[in-house]
Amino acid sequence: MKVPEIKKLVLAYSGGLDTSVILHWAKKTYKCEVIAYCADIGQEEELTGLEEKAARTGASKCYVEDLRAEFVSEYVFPMLRASAVYEMRYLLGTSIARPLIAKRQVEIAQKEGADAVAHGATGKGNDQVRFELTFMALKPDLKIVAPWRTWDFKGREDLIRYAKEENIPVTASAEKPYSMDRNALHISYEGGVLEDPWHEYKEDMFILTKSADQAPDKAEILEIEFVNGNAVAVNGKKMAPFELLMHLNKVGGEHGVGRVDIVENRLVGIKSRGVYETPGGTILHIAHRDLESITLERNLQHLKDELSLKYARLVYNGQWFTPEREALQAFVDQTNRAVNGTVKVKLYKGSAQVIARKSPNSLYSAALASFEKENVYNQFDAEGFIKLFALTARNSYSDYKKLIAGQHDVAGLVADRDG
Repeated sequence: MKVPEIKKLVLAYSGGLDTSVILHWAKKTYKCEVIAYCADIGQEEELTGLEEKAARTGASKCYVEDLRAEFVSEYVFPMLRASAVYEMRYLLGTSIARPLIAKRQVEIAQKEGADAVAHGATGKGNDQVRFELTFMALKPDLKIVAPWRTWDFKGREDLIRYAKEENIPVTASAEKPYSMDRNALHISYEGGVLEDPWHEYKEDMFILTKSADQAPDKAEILEIEFVNGNAVAVNGKKMAPFELLMHLNKVGGEHGVGRVDIVENRLVGIKSRGVYETPGGTILHIAHRDLESITLERNLQHLKDELSLKYARLVYNGQWFTPEREALQAFVDQTNRAVNGTVKVKLYKGSAQVIARKSPNSLYSAALASFEKENVYNQFDAEGFIKLFALTARNSYSDYKKLIAGQHDVAGLVADRDG
């Protein structure tokens, strides 16, 4: 394979085994300057000393960027307004982080005059797509280096051996029971022993959430206030988006809320087993969707539910920076202008259950919904409505059943019906 000419490269860097080896390997392979870049999006890892480690590995410079507030307010909250859930269960914690990381990487590349960017995603997963679609959307002339698709290393043992040979400062062992990805919205666990979907996870794996049987025996009630679809307060205390999500992560995790163990369909066509902890996001999703139930008109709510599935696929597939997602966002934000009010959520033994809701924009009418005597709704009118609604069924369903039973031909059915 011909090695492309690269003068300066910006690497998405964590300081772990993979990106440490990539930093050294890229500098050696392309004989170029390498700038390391680490985005703090709430992974809670110790980032102190990362600049020094990057320099020891060969980086000319290292950016450590605090993107936590932007991540929650400009990516997580817009997605929550859309009620986006991939394949009905995954709240997209990893997916939604990649566009922001890649966007800032492009901005640093432009600032530094770099002609290439690099990431450590493998050739079998979704992240390579998410990173590269963002690179291509925001600065298509950048060269993209994806080492796992080009180098000769086959796995972790090869990287550890190379690191020792090249004196790359890493602390790693060959044994790794699973891989973990954390940010302010969630923690994901996959790979290793979890690749067997019949293998039960161990309780000591979890960081954010208690198991349901270890959660408190007493329920906790939260009152979450929303303005234009965004959570702004919990139990009367106003909070910025990042602070609010962190609070709900802590409270929800204490009650064991937000665990899922699923097999999902990756964009590349592979089925992948993942275990996720998303306590705060789970609470916000449930509460927001419930508030929509009393503030959105029926047909609008149904349309939004349909489009939420499309929105979720766009996020999962890395298509955040696309006209389609931005158009959907405009629709979502328009609908959320009415999503104002307060939702009561009961947390207990792994569940988050809405028990009450109110809104100044509520479309709910107790008079119309009541089974007691009232003068607003003439129940007799329902008879004509049902007859009109059933018109198609009355005219065609019996004919259809006869046709598939072989009792008549089509011409005969038409003649019987019209005659």
